[in-house]
Amino acid sequence: MADTNEMTINLVVLGKTQTGKSAAGNSLLGSSDFESRGSPSSVTTCCSLGRSCRILGVVRRNGCELALRVQVLDTPSYPHSGLSKEQVRDMVRSALVHHFGEEGLHLALLVLRVDMPLCPDESDDAVQFIQELLGPTWKDFTAVLLTHADKAEAAGCSGEEYLHSASSTLLSLLSSVQHKYIFLDNQKGIIKEDRTIVLRKLLNFIRQNNYQVLFKHSKE
Repeated sequence: MADTNEMTINLVVLGKTQTGKSAAGNSLLGSSDFESRGSPSSVTTCCSLGRSCRILGVVRRNGCELALRVQVLDTPSYPHSGLSKEQVRDMVRSALVHHFGEEGLHLALLVLRVDMPLCPDESDDAVQFIQELLGPTWKDFTAVLLTHADKAEAAGCSGEEYLHSASSTLLSLLSSVQHKYIFLDNQKGIIKEDRTIVLRKLLNFIRQNNYQVLFKHSKE
């Protein structure tokens, strides 16, 4: 926290190729910091940190409005078309310590596509990756970001209706992270009101976790 009138939340986006990690990061920041495009191979090849401008109208404390700043660490996909799993894991772990070693990480966002079913092997890989990065308390520090929500809407489903027909693998994953999930349509530029809703949900997850952080003071 820079001062008593400002709050910063630190996030990392994780997920497979073409799930919309970088686009989701841009939506949260309200910017185009991260390269995001369709590609037959993994686009992101290194970790990079994006910072938002001061955001007003999202959070209040003791009756007073605070300015919110969001920091998002974008990461290579896991698995990756050009990097080994070990390379991605070591790169992300190093970046987490480097960027969040002083203030700490509030939340990891596992990015999944609404229009792509989650298979058991993929879920196992994702959970193992997050466990290796975050440690035994990973469930408290992980939320699921369900991107391309417009696909569900096009099929005539609301978010909750979509979950009624979701695979048992996805439902089990959501249960393991205490049902911390958010639907995000990042195919179009997110409007201010929708971004405010998403940020308030993230802040609520962080508040439920008593504002705890990971990696604080671990910077070399």
